[in-house]
Parts: sequence; C-alpha cells; structure tokens
Amino acid sequence: MRLKADFHIHSTYSDGRCTPKDIILEAINKGIEIISITDHNSFQGAIVGSRYAKELPDAPLVIIGNEVRTDLGDILVYCLEAFDPPRNALELIDRAHENSCLVVPAHPFDIIRHGVGENLYNIRGWDAVEVWNASAPPNANKEAIKAAKILGLPGIASSDAHIPEYIGVAYTVIDADELSIENVLEAIKRGRVQPHYGYPDFRAFVKRVGWSIRRRLGLD
Repeated sequence: MRLKADFHIHSTYSDGRCTPKDIILEAINKGIEIISITDHNSFQGAIVGSRYAKELPDAPLVIIGNEVRTDLGDILVYCLEAFDPPRNALELIDRAHENSCLVVPAHPFDIIRHGVGENLYNIRGWDAVEVWNASAPPNANKEAIKAAKILGLPGIASSDAHIPEYIGVAYTVIDADELSIENVLEAIKRGRVQPHYGYPDFRAFVKRVGWSIRRRLGLD
C-alpha cells in the first residue's frame, strides 16, 4: 500500500494559520492520506485533529506529532499518543523511544530556523532525517540529503506548512502494510519511504511571508 504523507504541518495551536479541521479538509482536497500536525512544543493540534479526522470517512490518518525546540535544535517526534517531552535533546530521544515514538531532526541544516546542524552526525538515536523541507533553502536540503545517505537513515520530505497553500507541496510516499499509525511508523523506520521534493509557487510564498508578518504584528 503506497500512501502520500505530509509529516510537518503547523496549526493554530502554535504559529499556523489553519485550525486542525482546516488542515484535514485541505489534505482531503489534495489527496494526502497521512498527515502529522507538528505544532511547536505542543501535541494539542495533532490530538484535536485526530479526534476530528475520526468523524470523517475520507479523512487522512493523523499521526500525533510535535516539533520540540531542544537545546540543540528543532526535533520532530511522531507518536501513538502524547507524552511530556523534555527540552534536552538527548533526554528527548530517550523519552520518545520509551514511548514508542520516532525521532526526526527537522530541517537539520537550516540554522536560521533552529536546525540541529552538525549535531545530526554526533547524536545517536535518529529514526529518520527530514531531508527536504519546503520552507528551508535548497543548500540546507541538499546537506540533509547528503547526511542521510552518509548515516544510512531513511529520508522524509515535508511541507512545514503554516498556511494551507503549502500543505503537500513536498511529501513522502510511504509503503505501509495498512493505514495505521503503527504500520506507518514501522515503514519509516524500515526505510520504506520515497521523498518527493518540491517548493511552493511564488504566490504561495508571498502569502506565507504576508501571514508571518501579520502574525508578528498581531494583525491575524
């Protein structure tokens, strides 16, 4: 079973424009079968989205996610259920694995956006690497692709969407036995993934910048 997934999306529970419901409806519209809502330091958007998705027959599978700002940079965790994530990176990796979660460095070489940088090579315990982030610069993504190959880790591509237009512009095809969180996480760990690279068009990029400015000014 080959499934289209976007593993990095932000909602109104952190700095995204869309509610979890809006994200799910947009994913349905774009034919995305798996999503993870990964708000900054919060599982709440994913929890709310998961509850809503269960009410819709065509809704995507929602993986409980979080983009944790650690002492070494941003780290994505994908889980069966939420837990209390520490901000120390090494402790986070241990706690995540204890809770049957996957640990993936977000945009690792986008230093401006708090990637883990060279710590990607120095830390053990990664389950995969976000090799393509549609909001990161090309050179950062190229470094991530290279690092995943050197480390022998699976690579995933994601939108890092903060507005609906970004959802699905980069995605990962998952070869899973069935559409369940357990099977999807296992497929990632086993490298049964194919990242599809992409960037938003210029109009979407302008909307993203405009949203960011308005949000910082308190206009949205």
